[in-house]
Amino acid sequence: MNNSDIRLRVVVVIPMYRSQAKIAEVLGAIPQFVDYVIVVDDCSPDDSYQFAAAAADHRTVFIRHEVNQGVGGAVLSGYARAVELQADIIVKVDADNQMDLSYLPQLISPIKNGHADYTKGNRFLHSRQLRTMPAIRLVGNLGLSFMTKLASGYWNIFDPTNGYTAIRVSILPMLNKGSIDKRYFFETSMLLELGLVRAVVRDVHIPAKYENELSSLSEIHALFGFPPRLMMGLIRRIWIHYFLLDFSLVSLYLISGFFLLMFGLAFGSYHWWTAAQMQVATQTGTVMLAVLPVILGAQILLQALSLDVQNVPGQTISQ
Repeated sequence: MNNSDIRLRVVVVIPMYRSQAKIAEVLGAIPQFVDYVIVVDDCSPDDSYQFAAAAADHRTVFIRHEVNQGVGGAVLSGYARAVELQADIIVKVDADNQMDLSYLPQLISPIKNGHADYTKGNRFLHSRQLRTMPAIRLVGNLGLSFMTKLASGYWNIFDPTNGYTAIRVSILPMLNKGSIDKRYFFETSMLLELGLVRAVVRDVHIPAKYENELSSLSEIHALFGFPPRLMMGLIRRIWIHYFLLDFSLVSLYLISGFFLLMFGLAFGSYHWWTAAQMQVATQTGTVMLAVLPVILGAQILLQALSLDVQNVPGQTISQ
């Protein structure tokens, strides 16, 4: 029997905060094949809960936080309740009505077919979306995408802050919940944790439904706010994948390339400073002795990067 023929229980989780204007539309667009809809009222100060309750049907389950926990905290609460409801696939949808729910079957299809453990929307798989994006936002998204690729090891994905996602429930126990951010870094931290267990992640083209709403997360703001966390994620991934769990050619390249690069920079800086203080020209041999390790170290690190790109997870870890 093909995996796609198996009836899987699908649960939608909707984190809700200041969403009274759109939540009814979102609930009304949920496809009928969805088994449960979990709406997490994250201590919203407006009438979001009342509007959601009025639009709810028999599938709707409510969770109400007494203290605001952020979008990540709300989603994790929804995940926990979905597990209790014996979900097979959990879809996360925002309450701002910017996610086209007619694409939900395409989003979960790679998971149903056994081709992915986690899927996410990508608004920019086609060039027409990129052409219509403001330049400053495009730069921000490109920068965030590259840093997320580097930190997570998922070189095959783009649009990392996209919150339209689906996950196979059997993956959840493998993730370190304590390392998943409870606020705006949530989607990116999920990718970092998924990368550590080598889950297969796939992008699905889903155009955004933009009206007059402003995004609650600026890509440019994230470009300057996320790097420290992404750097820590990169260091942790390298340590776990290439030193703790395995020692491969990538490990050797990383060690030798790093020390060659550091030696060349330190040696060259020291002699440049000494020559500057003495007001004499640095000898050619000294310059070459500094430049060659830098060039060689950079080339070796690029080779390690090339091998890492080829090491994107390709075998699903859950069925």
